Amino acid sequence: MIINVLLFAATYFFERQAGYNPLMRHLALYYPGSSLFEPYQFVTHIFMHGGLMHIFFNMYALWMFGTPIENAWSGKRFLFYYLFTGIGAAALHTFVNYCIFGGMQSDISAFDNAPSPEMFKQFIDAHRDGFNHNFISYCYRLYDGWLSASGDLSHAQAAFEVMNKMADELMNIPTVGASGAVFGLLLAFGMMYPNVRLMLIFPPVALKAKWFVLAYGGIELYLGIAQPGSNIAHFAHIGGMLFGYLLIRFWIYQSRK
Repeated sequence: MIINVLLFAATYFFERQAGYNPLMRHLALYYPGSSLFEPYQFVTHIFMHGGLMHIFFNMYALWMFGTPIENAWSGKRFLFYYLFTGIGAAALHTFVNYCIFGGMQSDISAFDNAPSPEMFKQFIDAHRDGFNHNFISYCYRLYDGWLSASGDLSHAQAAFEVMNKMADELMNIPTVGASGAVFGLLLAFGMMYPNVRLMLIFPPVALKAKWFVLAYGGIELYLGIAQPGSNIAHFAHIGGMLFGYLLIRFWIYQSRK
């Protein structure tokens, strides 16, 4: 928690005083195909956050679920679990992005071979989430202009450049936060204390931890599938839970040998 808070304070200082944040440039996680990617970012991104509410809720959850787990485990085991689930979350998130970018590159290659306004519109419709309204409006104006100017190759070239720009921008979006590791702790809490009742804020009902974990995991899986371009890394949350479950099951297996 101390490392998270110190890095967040440094991030705030750089952004407010210098207008440039070298910590985000070097410590956030970027897609391996990006020129900004470094392997160590699979670890460092866990300690970076994008805003006050982001770090507040992550640290609150880390304290609430992490305290009883650390008390039950040794400090070393807790730290290993925390980092393992955070890295596992990043791994699944990166794999999902690999599938998305692979599909984008295939679409761009197909468009380059036989450009058409219909293919361009399908690409924009599929990948518009995460881009600002003005840029998407420009894309649709380009599509409309292409329809009304059939045979004009300049529209095809402009569309091709837009598609490549979208792929490049998505590839250079940083991923930050302890959420994957926190979801791993949530999974561990549900497995260790399944019948502890947790009071939800909305809706204001009490749920046993095991049902809370299952419901939350189901919601994240649904959102990850339904909103593939979301600014929230839903599959990183699922990855934290998945790798946490696998590690706990491995420890249980080892203890029985």
